[in-house]
Amino acid sequence: MPQQAQDQAEGLRIYDELIAVHTIMRRGTVLTATALTRLASGSSSSIKPLVRLIRWQAAFVHHHHRSEDELFWPVLRELFPDSVASLDELTEQHHVLDGELDRLSAASDELAKASRSAATDIARTRALPSAEKVRDVLAAHLDAEEPVLLTLFPQTPSARIVELRKAIVAGAPRGGPDLVLGLLDDPEPARGAAAMQANFPPPVRLLRPLLLRRYRARKRLLES
Repeated sequence: MPQQAQDQAEGLRIYDELIAVHTIMRRGTVLTATALTRLASGSSSSIKPLVRLIRWQAAFVHHHHRSEDELFWPVLRELFPDSVASLDELTEQHHVLDGELDRLSAASDELAKASRSAATDIARTRALPSAEKVRDVLAAHLDAEEPVLLTLFPQTPSARIVELRKAIVAGAPRGGPDLVLGLLDDPEPARGAAAMQANFPPPVRLLRPLLLRRYRARKRLLES
């Protein structure tokens, strides 16, 4: 295969993997906001799984942002100087979103300690507004980011892409594999899901059916 075609194929593959990660994040923010809506209205009593979801979501998104800011963006800035302004803007958006996630995490810490009646008030006045802001800000950010990366990744040398993928996989968070696999699969497999799952540790791939059952059980709790 000619080098340019090889670079393009590897770039499109990691772009699909990135879309899978973005789908997990998009779906996670929707699930969180929906569950908090139920709690805020007094129709849900499942606080513990909701707090766990919020904490996992914050850790997952923060890690993804660090990976982009510390690994992806320096390589892309070096290779594509004309795109530096766009990448800097994406980093600024990361800071805004991280601030919103921190506010949501603080509200979830309150929920973890609150009585049932107090939790409803916390959800209504603080947690739900933060979760809705996270959902909307994240969606707008990803909508802006994805076209930039679709342009740049296929032009990136495949050797650099392989190096980046190895670094990302090595530093990937190990928490919440049931949420990762569940959100990747629910309500339908995300674009890039197969490519992303190929990078999972063997135990996670082996335990996939069990982890998906755990995800469905947790989701039922969030909807109860």
